[in-house]
Amino acid sequence: MEAETSAASDTPVTRKKMIMVAIDESDENFYALKWALDNLINDPSIIITLINVQIPFTPMVYPAGPVVFATPTVVEAVRKRQQENATRILSRALHLCQQKMVKAETLIVEGDPKDMICQTAHELHVDLLVIGSRGLGKIKRAFLGSVSDYCAHHVQCPILIVKPPKENPKSS
Repeated sequence: MEAETSAASDTPVTRKKMIMVAIDESDENFYALKWALDNLINDPSIIITLINVQIPFTPMVYPAGPVVFATPTVVEAVRKRQQENATRILSRALHLCQQKMVKAETLIVEGDPKDMICQTAHELHVDLLVIGSRGLGKIKRAFLGSVSDYCAHHVQCPILIVKPPKENPKSS
């Protein structure tokens, strides 16, 4: 724990550590959360923030012909479904934290996941970012991009990228 001296007295003020865990619907990110809960969280003063990033809905449909804009009803329905999805994902993650008797906060943000994770970690002065790795190969990572790889190069705090366990080959 970091100890600082308060300006009013010489009494040390302890700042709580904050760990942010990026959560989406992937098994890899839930594995990362479970790993962090089992291996990192051993102090009740640690604050866990679970972040889910929703990609903004673009209300345009590109059929084979001209551009067609989605109606406000469609846009609202999609946004409502995204909110429900984020709530379901974070509820599942909170349940895992509660099973380990760890208090956690949740946060839903909208934007590009890699940018928003880094930006939020900076704004919240996170001490550690935990994120899962999907284990994309070099070619897929080059074409699709990797959120964990981007965060490793751009986030301003330490980062822990948790790889999923290798599946055991089935023996016959």
